[in-house]
Amino acid sequence: MTLLMTVIGIVVFVFGLLFSIAWHEAGHLAMGKLFGVRVPQYMVGFGKTLWSKKVGETEYGLKAIPAGGYCRLIGMFPPDDQGRVKAKSTSPWRSMIEEAREASYEEVGPGDETRMFYTRKPWQKFLIMLAGPAMNLVLGVAILTGTWMFYGINQPSTKVAVVTDCVVPASDASRECKADDAAAPGKAAGLKVGDRIVEFGGVPVNSYTDLQPLIRKSSGQVTVVVERDGQRVTLTPTIAQNEMAKLDGNGQAIDGKYVRSGFLGFSPLIERNTLGVGGVVDEMGTYIDKSIEGLARIPQKVPALWGAAFQGEERDKDSPVGMVGAARIGGEVLAADAPATDRIFYFVQILAMVNIGLFLFNMLPLLPLDGGHMVGALWESLRRRVARMFRRPDPGPFDVAKLMPVAYAVAMVFIGFTVLVLIADLVNPVKVT
Repeated sequence: MTLLMTVIGIVVFVFGLLFSIAWHEAGHLAMGKLFGVRVPQYMVGFGKTLWSKKVGETEYGLKAIPAGGYCRLIGMFPPDDQGRVKAKSTSPWRSMIEEAREASYEEVGPGDETRMFYTRKPWQKFLIMLAGPAMNLVLGVAILTGTWMFYGINQPSTKVAVVTDCVVPASDASRECKADDAAAPGKAAGLKVGDRIVEFGGVPVNSYTDLQPLIRKSSGQVTVVVERDGQRVTLTPTIAQNEMAKLDGNGQAIDGKYVRSGFLGFSPLIERNTLGVGGVVDEMGTYIDKSIEGLARIPQKVPALWGAAFQGEERDKDSPVGMVGAARIGGEVLAADAPATDRIFYFVQILAMVNIGLFLFNMLPLLPLDGGHMVGALWESLRRRVARMFRRPDPGPFDVAKLMPVAYAVAMVFIGFTVLVLIADLVNPVKVT
């Protein structure tokens, strides 16, 4: 049964990814058509065409390799400085530019002269390229908002799950208590599992995010009020100063970083709570901020990823995963020993997070990503404004084709990284269950 659920989870996740890709390309399609660009093809997948149907001037289809998709917009690049589309060059770099330019004109026909992408205004080009990633963002935010508001999110609470026995530095937290270790302040004061802390040092607390900084900033004897068996009980622990994990701006521990701060000595119970609009906005901001940080740190994770793929090293829990790894995680989630509702909601949240990840990745200002084309549109707008300001001739559309050698180099890096992640996902996968 577990194997069956895993397979079902993987299959459903793959279809979810295909929908996310189709949803992304639908943004480019709709915005391109809105601004009059001819779109001859809208395809999900690559390789051999499995099914297609032409509706109006656009062929819609599904291809054999479910690893992406595309929406073909005619005339992505303008003619060169001499007004040529086709040219021959012995320079490999120049050949890349010429071949890309020629490919963008393959399906241009009579009457399409004013319907090519490069003829659109810069702000229209920007919106056409933004529409794809924006669709992923909208889908991801909509799913997370729905699950957080109606199902809830797991958060640390002010209820005590574990009472720590002794004061142990965070850098050595896995060891047993020693005879000469001081008793933890909470245990010494009578804190018990199941207590819910409602007041700390005279300050009412409603969440762990309220309580944690109060404990860390305190020292000496404080008054702690807890709810126990329906009654309020006052405790007077003497807060110890201990080596604690340093926290980032979101209250998350930073690996390998420590500070001296107040220590009470308990672990909070994780509870599921539904969020209101304000809570969703705060949580979404925190999640996107952490996602951006994670994306920025990917180059630092490559050595560890190489070690996990080829040297048998342990795979980090926050290691980058590809679509194969994400599908495998989706299968594990559906097969997990947990209530069906929990599994389903966690599963759809993973799909939402993948969509937000696709948004952030495609917004990188690098060709061939959407963000690279958006930067090209912004640069075109800027130089045209400058030309008007100084009453110079209109410089015309910015020739993004001249950046194709850079685009090919970036694509090769992405392909290499994708292959590395794929190997790691197959031989040493990240496991969440």
